[in-house]
Amino acid sequence: MELTDSFYIGYISKTRGLKGEVQLFFEFDDYEALEMDVLFLEMERKLVPFFVDSLKIHSNRTAYLFLEDVDHIDKAKALVRKKVYLPNNKLPQRNPDDFRIGDLKGFRVYDLTHGELGEIVEVHEYPQQFVAAVAYRGKELMFPLIEDLIVSIDQEGHRLQVNLPEGLVDVYS
Repeated sequence: MELTDSFYIGYISKTRGLKGEVQLFFEFDDYEALEMDVLFLEMERKLVPFFVDSLKIHSNRTAYLFLEDVDHIDKAKALVRKKVYLPNNKLPQRNPDDFRIGDLKGFRVYDLTHGELGEIVEVHEYPQQFVAAVAYRGKELMFPLIEDLIVSIDQEGHRLQVNLPEGLVDVYS
């Protein structure tokens, strides 16, 4: 399977115990809806299948799992920091009305004072808030995605209207 035939769900963050158990950290929002009988780990730029023996999903975006043929901590250590993918046919379907903050990636940002700033290239999730990263004049302009700054969201036109604090855009000029 190729990377284009799959979608990224997270990475192996650490081992647990001596019998080969690993922790998977999810960067995919709907991780609880994923069907994970087989996972594909990126190893040396190739996707290698691993069959799941057992899986326990936790509410903190993690899961503990045992993989077939990974029965010792030494085998599990080799998987730490490996990216994990699933085939595109296992991508959960979402209701079109289910708009999430991460869906703002790709939207054009317009500030009330400075006009068009650029496209949101990434939405970072931090413990306290989400932060938009915008490609602006060859730099990465970042601002929090909070109600106080968002004026409007045009989902059809992929536009985000904001009113950024005075001086923030000037820092990136």
